[in-house]
Amino acid sequence: MRNLIALCAGLMVATVLLATTAAVSADERVTFDSARYLVGSLQQKLERERGEPIKRAPAETIQGYLSKPAGAGPFPAVVDLHGCGGLRATKRMSAGEQFTGWGYVTLVVDSFTTRGIKNACTGGPSGSREADAMGALIYLSKLPFVDPKRVAVVGYSQGGMAALEIASVRPFDLFEMPRELKFKAAVAYYPLCSAAADELAIPTVIFIGAADDWAPPAECKNFMRRRDGKGAPVTLIEYPGAYHDFDIPGVGDGMRYFGHWLQYDAAADAHSRAAMRDFLTRELSN
Repeated sequence: MRNLIALCAGLMVATVLLATTAAVSADERVTFDSARYLVGSLQQKLERERGEPIKRAPAETIQGYLSKPAGAGPFPAVVDLHGCGGLRATKRMSAGEQFTGWGYVTLVVDSFTTRGIKNACTGGPSGSREADAMGALIYLSKLPFVDPKRVAVVGYSQGGMAALEIASVRPFDLFEMPRELKFKAAVAYYPLCSAAADELAIPTVIFIGAADDWAPPAECKNFMRRRDGKGAPVTLIEYPGAYHDFDIPGVGDGMRYFGHWLQYDAAADAHSRAAMRDFLTRELSN
């Protein structure tokens, strides 16, 4: 597997670079509301009995970066969710260029800046990553150049966990959302797969490094056994010898971050981008 990835890497990188040169990336900073949590039925009952108005959960305003291809659309779209270290400028720009170059409107969500969060890698507050993604979906659905029925969520690490939570089948609704408005597909890079329910509602692909000591691949293999083919199709792609952040060139030959090893892997990066592009093309084509 690894030899095959290495042989293909150069061609895949060239393909990705060629695609991104066609992008028209405005990278416009926008603000929108994180989705509101639904008021629980018990709280509604008690407030009705007391004759009090039902108190809606407050909405938080967050920011993101919007890019679009040239033309009027409507285009399919991608909501991009960063990891626990926050949104780096290089990641923001590369994501916008990549997805917009592939023909998608891109909204790169920044869950931390407006909340004053530096990082959430040690169990500190992180905001509601899932609610932020759903708020981004609501925001995109109101743009005339976006097709709201063709939107995918792509998350990395903690953002990948949010993507799996969004994809999961639940017996109840969490957020105030138009009933017909849902993500169509999900991509999760090196998430903790324990975030996923046993069954997913939308097609999903998961990329994981076999040597990852932060998001152990064993969790994702356990998830695949738990789901046992139930629900929407899920593809798990594991890269031998790859670590956390294998798709981030900035970590180079390796670095220690909050006690975990991060290392770039050009072959795994190129293969995952090509596989993600094929997946998004297939799932968002109509």
